[in-house]
Amino acid sequence: MRLHVIETGFFKLDGGAMFGVVPKSIWQKTNPADASNLCAWSMRCLLIEDGNKLILIDNGIGTKQSEKFLSYYYLHGDAELITSIRNAGFGEDDITDMFLTHLHFDHCGGGVRIYNGKPELTFKNAQYWSNADHWDWAIRPNAREHASFLKENLLPMQESDQLNFIDPSAPSPFTQFDIEYFSGHTEKMMVPKIKINGKTICYVADLLPSVGHIPLPYVMGYDTRPLITLEEKEKFLNDAVDNQYILFFEHDSVNECCTLKRTEKGIRLDRVFRLSEVFEN
Repeated sequence: MRLHVIETGFFKLDGGAMFGVVPKSIWQKTNPADASNLCAWSMRCLLIEDGNKLILIDNGIGTKQSEKFLSYYYLHGDAELITSIRNAGFGEDDITDMFLTHLHFDHCGGGVRIYNGKPELTFKNAQYWSNADHWDWAIRPNAREHASFLKENLLPMQESDQLNFIDPSAPSPFTQFDIEYFSGHTEKMMVPKIKINGKTICYVADLLPSVGHIPLPYVMGYDTRPLITLEEKEKFLNDAVDNQYILFFEHDSVNECCTLKRTEKGIRLDRVFRLSEVFEN
């Protein structure tokens, strides 16, 4: 099994929204903001190559949104989803499975594109994976998340015969990774825990957007149930230290991976590194 980092570019979000109740005087030390209080965030995806399986985890924001919509998020950088997949040695038609941690637009927007003026699935040979609880939550969104669940991302999946739902009460349908479920950020977000070469690599999605979010109280204002996030995050952080998990970041604009350690102030960052360094020895 091999893992490929798939970069899809960067966008900007308000720093205060990303750190909730934590004051800017603290969070700006790890995530500096521009003059408009916006911080840069990556949309980093992961491609799992295993025999005849090619599993893509999340797919970024995509390119089909209107210029006005995209202007709100200041997309920048040279990386792009399909180009990054091709740079890894594959094409979009090679993807066998499109695994979506959750259905917010910056995680699933690249899974649908416009071709000849009509929407179509970007990965025509792939099975798309969500879970029924989260899907129901997304297609009937609450007012808080309404702007994050876009029908143009969801309806083409719903209308295809390629959408599959994972049962949270059953083992993972993938031999390549287990799945842990989190409902503080949004209902039943899925975090893949990939076992490779005796290590466990966790694609942490929006549970931990960046290394700046490791301290327990650092919870996004976007989370729908912040007190549940605190409970889920505390358990995960302890599990990560106890089991020596490697955390793979989707949104950290600088750091791909890290490990954690216990300190007198609680669980904190141990070291940061690129995913490729995990497999150098």
